[in-house]
Amino acid sequence: MADIAPLVSPQWLSERLAVGGICVLDIRSAVDGGAAAAYEAAHVPGAVHSDYVKDGWRATKGMATGLLPDAAYLAALFARLGLTPSQYVVIVGAGTSPGDFCAAARVYWTLKTAGHGAVSILDGGMAAWQAAGLPTESGRRAATPASAYPVAMRSDLHADVAAVERAIGDRHAVLLDSRSTAYFEGREKSPQAKRPGRLPHAVQLDYTGAFDAATRRLKPLADLQVLFADLPALPIVNYCNTGQQAAANWFILSELLHRPATLYDGSMSEWTEDEARPVEVG
Repeated sequence: MADIAPLVSPQWLSERLAVGGICVLDIRSAVDGGAAAAYEAAHVPGAVHSDYVKDGWRATKGMATGLLPDAAYLAALFARLGLTPSQYVVIVGAGTSPGDFCAAARVYWTLKTAGHGAVSILDGGMAAWQAAGLPTESGRRAATPASAYPVAMRSDLHADVAAVERAIGDRHAVLLDSRSTAYFEGREKSPQAKRPGRLPHAVQLDYTGAFDAATRRLKPLADLQVLFADLPALPIVNYCNTGQQAAANWFILSELLHRPATLYDGSMSEWTEDEARPVEVG
C-alpha cells in the first residue's frame, strides 16, 4: 500500500478494513487491564489477539526482562498469528495510557527489526476506536497459522551492549534516557536493575512529555518537533529500564521525525548486571 503511515487514525483503518492483506493485531494484556477478556468483549472487526506479556514479545535473560527474542522464536510467533511478509500489520493497544502506546511501539519496533516492512500503530488504540463510534466485534477470532516467518534481523534499529559502550567511549551517538527524573538521577531504581542511575553522558527526555494529558495520545507532530529539537544532530540510542518506555521515544524519533535512532532493548536492567559497567547519578 502506497499510503502506509507509521501512525494511523481510527477513521483511516475503518475505511481500509475491506482491503485484503491487512492484519489487525490487538496486543492488549494484563498490564493495561485488558488482556484476552477485553479483546473478547470488543475488538476491531477481524482483529487477532496476541497478549503482549504472555506471548513473549520480550525475552528474559538474567535481570534483563525486555530483550529482543531470537529469530527462531519470532518466526514461530509470527507464524502462529498467521503473519506473512506481504501483510500490512496495524497494531492496536488499549489506548488508556502513554504506557499502552509504549507497548504498541515496542511491538512495532520488534516487527520492523525482524524485517517486516508494512506496520502501523492505531493512534489512540482501542479507546479511540470506540470513542469514534466505530463498529466492534466480540468473541475470539482464531488466527490462521502460516509457515514459519522468514525473519531477517535488521541491525540498524537495534543497539546492544557493545553499541552502548562505543557511544559512551567516542560520543558518536546521543544516549537518550526516556525515564522520569527520579530514575535518571538515581533517586529511584527499577526492580530489574541492580544499581540506580543512568548511562554515562546520557541526556534525559521523559517519554510522557510527548503525550497529551487529556487524550492520552501523542501530541501533534509540530509539538513533537519542538520537544525533540534540542537533541544534537547525531544518531540516538534510546533506553529506559527494560526497553519499553524507550520504544515510544524511538518511534517518535525514527518513524515520525525521521532521525537515525536505535533502541537498546536491555537498557538499565541489562547494563547494571555487570558491576564493571559504569553508571552516573545525581
